[in-house]
Amino acid sequence: MYSLIIFDLDGTLAHTAPDLLATLNRITEPHGIAPMGISHLGQIIGHGAKAMIASAFELEKVALNEELHNELFEAFLVDYFNNLVNETRLFDGVLDAMDRLENVGFEFAVCTNKKHSMAVPLLDQLGVSDRFKAITGGDSFDFRKPDARHLEKTAQLAGHQLEHAIMIGDSETDINAAINAKIPSVAVTFGYTTVPAAQLGATHVIDHFSELPNAITKITKQH
Repeated sequence: MYSLIIFDLDGTLAHTAPDLLATLNRITEPHGIAPMGISHLGQIIGHGAKAMIASAFELEKVALNEELHNELFEAFLVDYFNNLVNETRLFDGVLDAMDRLENVGFEFAVCTNKKHSMAVPLLDQLGVSDRFKAITGGDSFDFRKPDARHLEKTAQLAGHQLEHAIMIGDSETDINAAINAKIPSVAVTFGYTTVPAAQLGATHVIDHFSELPNAITKITKQH
């Protein structure tokens, strides 16, 4: 029944935080914002660059007007595009897990709230974009995760029906999207969320990608 695995990107497929934080810190430091570190990840990553900027200002209790917000957002996009994979890497075991799942008939897609214009070159530079039948971003449609339609459109672009998909993610946004779409999900514990993975409501939780094929097997047997 299941034929498509849809991955989130940031904090799920790839450890993108170092480069995201570096860009955020470079553009906000001149405005009195203290550097954001790994401990801030769950509070600032997962809803797009504009939300990251707003969260950084909020955490520092510094006012942010709309004009400056838009200006910093544009600066973020330019800086980040030029520094996508300085330190970004795929999480350990993801390629092996994909190989094993592909060998039993699964295909793959990416559904991220990251801008499509950032997601595609990032995956290109990591050398894996050709592994995915579809890559959609937070700006690909008029809606995005946790809206179930984001997953539905991603599945359709990949040539699959939504009910044949399984979502893999690290955050409330991802797992709630799967819940809203009424499809199974797997939460990873190594991502960027303030809510423990075990509390997200996913069908299964994994600590390493080596566990993903077994989790997928369990889902296919349960449904």
